[in-house]
Amino acid sequence: MAIALRKPQEIEKLRAANKIVGGTLELLRANTKPGMSLKELDAMAEDYILAQGAKPSFKGLYGFPNSVCTSLNQVIIHGIPTDYKLQEGDVIGYDIGTELDGWFGDAAITVGVGQITKEDEALIACSKDALYYAIENIKTGMRFKELSYLIEQFILDAGFVPLRNFCGHGIGKKPHEEPEIPNYLEGKNPKAGPKIKDGMVFCLEPMICQKDAEPVILENGWDVVSADNLRGSHYEHTVAIINGKAEILSLA
Repeated sequence: MAIALRKPQEIEKLRAANKIVGGTLELLRANTKPGMSLKELDAMAEDYILAQGAKPSFKGLYGFPNSVCTSLNQVIIHGIPTDYKLQEGDVIGYDIGTELDGWFGDAAITVGVGQITKEDEALIACSKDALYYAIENIKTGMRFKELSYLIEQFILDAGFVPLRNFCGHGIGKKPHEEPEIPNYLEGKNPKAGPKIKDGMVFCLEPMICQKDAEPVILENGWDVVSADNLRGSHYEHTVAIINGKAEILSLA
């Protein structure tokens, strides 16, 4: 497994692509209101990305039909935008990718629509807090498996479970590169496998289920729900390892 080590100027190109992702997510957050349709939000995001001189990298990727993954309520990831109009109390996840000058950006947020339940607030907080906890604890020399274990323990301690069979990933000149970074420890030894080094750039993305971690892919071939069919949440940032620590690239 060859994990790329990026030069400072390459990291700046990745930062530029990711900054557009961050801006798009903030635009979507500000427009997450009852009555907005998922297709309207998708079109708004695509227009913004194009206006910044970038391309929406998810559109056509592996056959995905839209620019934004809009994952509504029980859908945890990869939701396809529809004509559905947001309603008070919904929970919606947005996952966005960009390509700028051949470099890729990727990040995700989950947002409540209007007033949401305390349970849904805790569900969203788990994915966000697990992500930031992981980022704060990354240091060079630790192994990716240790990072996966750290994320898993945080999620379990919060009373939730990480979605299986989907993972974070490297990013650079392609939207998905080595390594794969699950939100749980695969195998029994966190001290195995490749180490985190300066110059690595990757996406961390905790995907949270309430009770059952097994994924179910719906009939459209994209929407992923949990086998428990309860609501989920998802947060993601692209980070670069600079001077021994993780720096978030995907902020507006």
